Amino acid sequence: MTPMNAPSKAQLVRYLQAGRDAMVWKLDGISEYDARRPLTPTGTNLLGLVKHLASVELGYFTESFGRQCPVRLPWYDEGADDNADLWATAEETREDILELYRTAWRAAGETFEELDLDAPGRVPWWSPSEVTLGQIMVHMIAETNRHAGHADILREGIDGAAGLRPSVTNLPQDYDWPAHVARVQAAAAAWR
Repeated sequence: MTPMNAPSKAQLVRYLQAGRDAMVWKLDGISEYDARRPLTPTGTNLLGLVKHLASVELGYFTESFGRQCPVRLPWYDEGADDNADLWATAEETREDILELYRTAWRAAGETFEELDLDAPGRVPWWSPSEVTLGQIMVHMIAETNRHAGHADILREGIDGAAGLRPSVTNLPQDYDWPAHVARVQAAAAAWR
């Protein structure tokens, strides 16, 4: 029995889609180079984050529930580099990766339509490996929003764009950011 205050499937889909939309927005208006270049010592980059999320959605929302993944993901082949899903090769276009993400959304949508939240699935590398669709939806909401946070920081470092989406930055617009940064720096410097 589902508790009365448990989220509905529609609510979970809405939260997942909000995170997806934030990820796609982080690619809007930046150059191909900025979308691809490594921005951390571990190579984190905006397009790679989107590629990774597309990949894990495809696995979790298809194969984990006995469904066929609609595309081949070569970075999961034996011998592929462990981080092959976290960057765009020179041959992969931004549109290729965005279409892969949209393909993942469509495949997930079919799973959402056909299965109930308590539908059983299996993630072999988890312990215990038995899962439900609701559990995987919550997991993907968390994963997507975790990476959206990474993308927020990366994009802010590229051109200052910050926030959830263009119309909702979640940041005060008439704020003295340089003064704020100076206050934060002064407080940190007190601990040198």
